[in-house]
Amino acid sequence: MAAGPLFERVALIGIGLIGSSLARRMRRDGLARTIVCNAKSERSRKVARELGIVDAAYKSPAEAVRGADLVVLSTPLGVYGAIAAAIGPHLAPGAIVTDVGSVKTMAIRDVGPHVPRGVHFVPGHPVAGTEHSGPESGFAELFDDRWCILTPPEGTDPAAIEKVAELWRKCGMNLELMDAKHHDIVLAITSHLPHLIAYCIVGTATHLEELTNSDVIKFAAGGFRDFTRIAASDPIMWRDVFLNNREAVLEMLGHFTEDLTALQRMVRLSQGEKLEDWFTRTRAIRRSLIEAKQA
Repeated sequence: MAAGPLFERVALIGIGLIGSSLARRMRRDGLARTIVCNAKSERSRKVARELGIVDAAYKSPAEAVRGADLVVLSTPLGVYGAIAAAIGPHLAPGAIVTDVGSVKTMAIRDVGPHVPRGVHFVPGHPVAGTEHSGPESGFAELFDDRWCILTPPEGTDPAAIEKVAELWRKCGMNLELMDAKHHDIVLAITSHLPHLIAYCIVGTATHLEELTNSDVIKFAAGGFRDFTRIAASDPIMWRDVFLNNREAVLEMLGHFTEDLTALQRMVRLSQGEKLEDWFTRTRAIRRSLIEAKQA
């Protein structure tokens, strides 16, 4: 006899890349009996309904969460607090609230106080994505073989943690439990800093007076194309990430600046052996990513 869905009614607050991909996966694999969403944009609500990935789409987050046994926050980080305040009084007893944001100390700070007694908050971060956004950008396979990090505060109900973990496992993800502060430091170097550098490099190229934008576009090599792909990510989302993980990002940026200065010195002094040694050691990281199927 086939097992029933994990959740009876899932409310997705936000229906961008992550939210729409999760909706597709839950729909495809029967992980939820009913899926609804909230989106501020009428267009997003209309597209989500037309794609058939939700059963209903609401303008009001409070209306969307009524009767839901799982609520997933998948909006930009900057509106977490306001949304949590709006939905808190309408959350069903026993419901689970989780999120997909990439700054966990901030999620706990802004959402936690609005979660009523008897409702469980399990912060999460599926480490997956593309540079695209909007409900049409999602796809069910986005999470396959990627990692999902859960950062539940001390005292969180173990059964609620396991149920959120099981959802992401059924979406194809590997699971890791981690302290929220440690998560933010790890993601600062593996995700946040690379995006900051990408935005900087693309901006620098467009600011050089001796180059035209047509030159940059016409003769862009693979490395620059990779940076432009990252720099095409949602500007609102990344604005909120940098503002809400400021300390960790600045710490990692300090380390990066020191290493960049060391490389600058090697180039200036024509220290070929040191450059080759640096490149050889860092190339091994890329190879390890490929072996771990995270490339």
